[in-house]
Amino acid sequence: MVSTMVKEFRSRATAAGARNVARKPAATGYRGHATRRRATRMAHSSTKVQQLESEFLLGTYAGARPAGVSFVKGVGCKLFDAEGREYLDFTSGIAVNCLGHSDEEWTSVVGEQLRTLVHVSNLYSTEPAAVLAKELCEASSPWAEKAFFVNSGTEANEAAIKFARKYHKLNAPATRRLLGSPVSSRAPYECVAFSAGFHGRTMGSLALTSKAKYREPFEPVMPGVTFAEYNDLASARRAIRRGVTCAVFVEPFQGEGGCNPSTKDFLVGLRKLCDDAGALLVYDEVQCGLGRTGKMFAHQWYGEEACPDIMTLAKPLAAGLPIGAVLMTNKVAEAISLGDHGSTFAGGPLVCTSGLHVMSRLQSGGFLDEVTAKGDYLVGKLRDALGGLEVVREVRGKGLIIGIEMEGSAGAIVEKARERGLLVITAGEGNVVRLVPPLVVERGEIDTCVEILKACFDEI
Repeated sequence: MVSTMVKEFRSRATAAGARNVARKPAATGYRGHATRRRATRMAHSSTKVQQLESEFLLGTYAGARPAGVSFVKGVGCKLFDAEGREYLDFTSGIAVNCLGHSDEEWTSVVGEQLRTLVHVSNLYSTEPAAVLAKELCEASSPWAEKAFFVNSGTEANEAAIKFARKYHKLNAPATRRLLGSPVSSRAPYECVAFSAGFHGRTMGSLALTSKAKYREPFEPVMPGVTFAEYNDLASARRAIRRGVTCAVFVEPFQGEGGCNPSTKDFLVGLRKLCDDAGALLVYDEVQCGLGRTGKMFAHQWYGEEACPDIMTLAKPLAAGLPIGAVLMTNKVAEAISLGDHGSTFAGGPLVCTSGLHVMSRLQSGGFLDEVTAKGDYLVGKLRDALGGLEVVREVRGKGLIIGIEMEGSAGAIVEKARERGLLVITAGEGNVVRLVPPLVVERGEIDTCVEILKACFDEI
């Protein structure tokens, strides 16, 4: 349920936004959709945009971006390029645009905050950050008691590493005595992560990411990381060591790794292994959290036995604006002192107002139940359409994060789908078609997606 505090905050923002809309009537814009009069007019073709990119932007994305496509507008689950072509978006900006594109309620609320107060830094207090922290902690009940804001998922995981290490620096002597470990001058600092896991591209998060292709160009990365097999408790038991392991990082549902769900036994077992070793359990829910699986947080499917000590969030929290968050128990929070960590931009009133609106929508009656129902509908349609094909190994997922694992590369399917006006992305070892549509996707749009994918698979 949406709290009274959020309702009051949202009511004020929505009313102010409505007054502003009344003052500034919309103009007819691209493809007949309403646009603001001061919207920037796009002057360049897709080809020209990519020529400019080639000349002036670092080429880290050049090979991954489709030639001749530059987006200029989005409405709901649709995107439009500079040439007027329409695309059905089942990528959501990599699971970010949970409310779709240009959602009317969201643009009204965020637009009003944009005209009111955007940034003051963390030297000063603002209401949106305080209220959003409260909402996140309450939504993760019963375990989370404090929140810390950052600007992205990788920053959230970097902060989690720091917090876990600081916790052990303060608590290691007592922990070693409790567990009967020999006293050492060094507190536990090593981390355990898992196969196919992805935690970000900055140096600490990169060290936790299993794919060698991400790590090797930048080695040596942060030392002290051991990888265990995902969903394999025996492997985890060998990796997690008393007096050595500081924290265990795991995604309750892997997105980049191939749309792989964890099992209840695995997460509950990790909780016990961490307790036995005195290590902290950290859930990375950057992609799978905040409604994507049909629960507010993915680990909530498995009950209180699977609760973590720390959880990292980002992608959909502000529906497209940059924000991340770290939730933690009081025992972790008490280890962090004034000045131990900080950020200039994080937790600003603009992004936190957006986050409050997202939380209110996710918690509105029936929203998450609809995510689950639409996910079941999509999986059922895909299995009916593709299940008999030799090239398809498995259709799997939870809520609206779904993977189609296939023999060979999924790149051809992604390209053929785009040519037909459907946007999907790959995952795993490039052999999984990943579907992460906006959480507001309609069943008719799901039908269109499945029809296009069927046609694409029939061609290979």
